Amino acid sequence: MAQPQTQAGSANGTSNGERQDPGGFKLKFCTVCASNQNRSMESHLRLAAANYPVISFGTGSLVRLPGPSIDKPNVYQFNKTSYDSMYKELESKDPRLYRANGLLNMLERNRGVKWGPERWQDWQIGAPRLQHNADRGSEGLEGGVPDVVITCEERCWDAVIDNLLERGSPLNRPVHVINVDIKDNHEEALIGGRGILDLADSLNKAATEEREANPSGFDSGIAGSRAGFDERVPEIIGEWQERWPNLPSVWTLGWF
Repeated sequence: MAQPQTQAGSANGTSNGERQDPGGFKLKFCTVCASNQNRSMESHLRLAAANYPVISFGTGSLVRLPGPSIDKPNVYQFNKTSYDSMYKELESKDPRLYRANGLLNMLERNRGVKWGPERWQDWQIGAPRLQHNADRGSEGLEGGVPDVVITCEERCWDAVIDNLLERGSPLNRPVHVINVDIKDNHEEALIGGRGILDLADSLNKAATEEREANPSGFDSGIAGSRAGFDERVPEIIGEWQERWPNLPSVWTLGWF
């Protein structure tokens, strides 16, 4: 199994994965996988390195990482266990095993991005995230309302959609929910992260164009204020899918 890189890679524009900030408008993103460990965190890092506001979550009931055997996973609680403490625990248990299977490298990357895994279902949408100001990508998402949610597995997409319906749209604010299906291994997470960054760039380009045409309306936050952009999203995803045929995608418009 390929091990995750601690940097986002040269595809973002510089050798260490960081991209110079061109300024201007930026969509706000949220990435989601099952445990907020591999796929969502690789994408979180890539988007943050490209200067996008981004947060990330998991949809599982618990955080599960591979253990010494398939029936003995390492299990942790969301919102209560830091990536750093997971790293130290696994390093003390079997450093050779967890270095070889990529978990220590993954957790090393993660603890440089934010404190620990967060659960989507426990997230208070729209609640200020001021305590997360040290997280990579936190600037611009202090208000806790992203424009686009990108899940990395169809069951996570289903969980997000179901949860949004259960919440009852208290903010009456549209949100694009896109699934980019990524296999849960380190190598595929790297590929998926590059694909998600490409999708984010395409979406942001269109959003910037629509905002320039109607700046006051676009930023109002009310239903229908971004209708021009919303209508373009399916076509943008279709064009992106042609560039990334091995990352199957699905989209819907949800509501916060």
